[in-house]
Amino acid sequence: MGALDNDSSESNSEKERRGIQSIEAGGQLLLALGAQGRPMPLRELAKAADMAPGKAHPYLVSFSKLGLVTQEASTGYYWLGPTAMQLGLVTLRMLNPVREATPFAESLAMETGHSVALSVWGNQGPTVVFLFDAIYPLHTNIRTGTVMSLAGTATGRLFAAYLPAKLIEESLLEDERRLGPDIAKPIDTGDLQDMLNEVRKHSVSRSVNNPTPGVCSFAAPVFDYSGNIVLGITLMGRSRSFDTAWTGPQAKAVKACGVEVSKRLGHQPLRPG
Repeated sequence: MGALDNDSSESNSEKERRGIQSIEAGGQLLLALGAQGRPMPLRELAKAADMAPGKAHPYLVSFSKLGLVTQEASTGYYWLGPTAMQLGLVTLRMLNPVREATPFAESLAMETGHSVALSVWGNQGPTVVFLFDAIYPLHTNIRTGTVMSLAGTATGRLFAAYLPAKLIEESLLEDERRLGPDIAKPIDTGDLQDMLNEVRKHSVSRSVNNPTPGVCSFAAPVFDYSGNIVLGITLMGRSRSFDTAWTGPQAKAVKACGVEVSKRLGHQPLRPG
């Protein structure tokens, strides 16, 4: 009797997971349009969706009736329709960067064993809004609500690299007034630009034993659908157990986390060339 119950349970579970294959197949056309980011002729669109043109056409007719797809009168090319755009706008309005990033940041902390901080740009600069502690004690003064030095921390330089230059110039002055000269030490303009160019080159910011001796960190950006930085994800750990190489596992892990959260917010990286 128990075996029959188990079989029945597994069968019900399988039924719950089973979808409608025709919808999944047709959905590949919508995904292909979104991925290409431009109107496409039937043959090219079908190829991108790994589907024969004759099979793709009926799906596109149905999608057109729902407003998910539209066909240009002059070229016959297909593009996303008004219903698809309305659904996208509703989703974007409801997105909360911190809420979307939280489970990814928590997973990053668990998988790496290091601390992870989420930061946003606040009234006084980069501000920590969430902190996931490491599996071992990490002696820093970072807490929820901490405002990070703009030039003196990986988190600060991350925002400085991707925010408008005018905003950064004003914030650097405020940094010195707020933190004092001992913490917010003046940095030569040329040296600062070299640091920020390095962040843009590697798509991640790095701090090694500074400002806290024995603690290293990498910070990765999170971009929204318009390409603006909305969040920083900072991975922190003890220097003796933290690989500080630009291509090391820590850098790769936090960078991948930032990319995944950015995707959730609708960001599409620019294609090479």
